[in-house]
Amino acid sequence: MKYKYVLFDLDGTLTDPVEGITNSIIYALKKYNIEISGREELYKFIGPPLLESFEKYYGFSKEEAKKALEYYREYYKDKGIFENLVYDGCEDLLKELKDKGLLLIVATSKPEVFAKKRLEYFDIAKYFTFIAGSNLDGSRVKKGEVIEYALKCCNIVDLSKALMIGDREHDIIGAKSIGIASIGVLFGYGDRNELENAGADFIAETVADIKKFLLI
Repeated sequence: MKYKYVLFDLDGTLTDPVEGITNSIIYALKKYNIEISGREELYKFIGPPLLESFEKYYGFSKEEAKKALEYYREYYKDKGIFENLVYDGCEDLLKELKDKGLLLIVATSKPEVFAKKRLEYFDIAKYFTFIAGSNLDGSRVKKGEVIEYALKCCNIVDLSKALMIGDREHDIIGAKSIGIASIGVLFGYGDRNELENAGADFIAETVADIKKFLLI
């Protein structure tokens, strides 16, 4: 096996968070009397840092975006965090990779405290040596920063043995900024063009494709 250290994104890679994230965004937007035409228009929020998305898609100032994030978390911390589904085949993949001796890590731009809580709720935290995320104060939110933090905490210095797996361009760009390889997955919320344009080294259409690639 070429890779020994495997970093997974969370939303759109390990779990499908669409219901929880969109419900939380709808809750926040209502505070500004903003109504959406359909839930699908919020899918673009899945993956990128939320502060950036509130500014980019709704023209919020930095202060408005921070307040919107506070509203988002009012709903998310008790309800939205659990409105998730683990992708079919994902737990079997994690178990087999761990049994084969690979070191598994979560690297998400979502707050670390929420990531741990969700992974424990779905009983898949046990497969990971380390769960890395952002801080609640908005620091360490860029994917490259999260990956660097995770590698440092796990004392990983041979970057040629590390691989990032994610569904959005931020995962791929973050991996490239640190100097590790990446797999872009198509069962999440990014498409092939987004992932290839970002420079993904490999593309996986299914969870089974990840297994085939890693266990060659």
